[in-house]
Amino acid sequence: MTEKRLRAAVIGAGWYAAQNHIPALATRSEIELDGICRLGSDELERARAHFGFAFASEDFTAVLARKPDLVVIASPHHLHFEQARMALEGGAHVLCEKPMTINPEHAWELVRIARTHDRHLVLANGYNYLDQVNALRQRIEHGAIGRIEHVMTTFISATRDVFAGDHGLDAWQTSFFRPDRSTWQDPLQGGGFAYGQLSHSLALLYFLTGLSPETVSAHSAMHEGVDLANAATIRLGNGAVASISGAAAMPQGARGLMRLFLTGTEGMMTVEFDRDFCEIRRHDGRNEVLDIAPGAWIYNCKGPVNALVDLALGRGENLSPAHIGARTTATIAAMLSSSKANGSAVPIIQGVV
Repeated sequence: MTEKRLRAAVIGAGWYAAQNHIPALATRSEIELDGICRLGSDELERARAHFGFAFASEDFTAVLARKPDLVVIASPHHLHFEQARMALEGGAHVLCEKPMTINPEHAWELVRIARTHDRHLVLANGYNYLDQVNALRQRIEHGAIGRIEHVMTTFISATRDVFAGDHGLDAWQTSFFRPDRSTWQDPLQGGGFAYGQLSHSLALLYFLTGLSPETVSAHSAMHEGVDLANAATIRLGNGAVASISGAAAMPQGARGLMRLFLTGTEGMMTVEFDRDFCEIRRHDGRNEVLDIAPGAWIYNCKGPVNALVDLALGRGENLSPAHIGARTTATIAAMLSSSKANGSAVPIIQGVV
């Protein structure tokens, strides 16, 4: 007897959905590609036919009306809340692209809705699913460096052409779709480096440490109203402090520089994703360099897609849960507010985890 397959829908079938999310779904034998949504009738039909979706519409409510079992939200940032809300309330498990929303209250509302409806809400934080990253989180939780006192993260990615000018990524010239500039460069829609890229490193910080943020003071380097570099200090819930920085400065074709340095009462941990390197140094001399295979930490986002499918099937673990997405959104919103206020400390909106 053939087991019934889960019906999947994709809202916002743009360049990254076509490059990552849909192909990842298509590899799963448990999945039936049911509904697809994007603007542009010609582009929509091309995607539907190419990937083999059963139904297509420019109206996301028509796709959700088919009651899919799981939904991928990969639309522009400012549309995430309403689409994810309707999907969750309609009974679907949801994968939402980062940033979760651009409004902290909306983000925490999605956390509440997912809990109320007993649905899984997964964020597209691919770093969390890379080899040994979850094991690192567990080691930190069990005292590998003691009680955390300080975290420093930096992320320099090859995205200047995304957030400034009209060139975009070189890869877009041959990708299935090319995104509209407003998706990445309109601050009112969550354009800029903080929402687009610091959402990666902040989610990693909160995932690895399990800590929540309280206040932030930040500054941004701007280009025509769009932030291209950010630096901030954050007070964390256990009294620890964090230093967060990043910039859209890496030349295209080079691997993004993502590094975290965590210090605690028992020692420190260095995590360098761009070098596939992780080292633990302890005061008691029990030092360790982890065996990370070359290339194992090159970024990809297949992990969250597979997690969504597994969770919908009643197995697996959500390594990019909604509350981390909400903390990330709240932190970025407060950072940008602080930057506009010349670095004044701004409280970070909290919610129920």
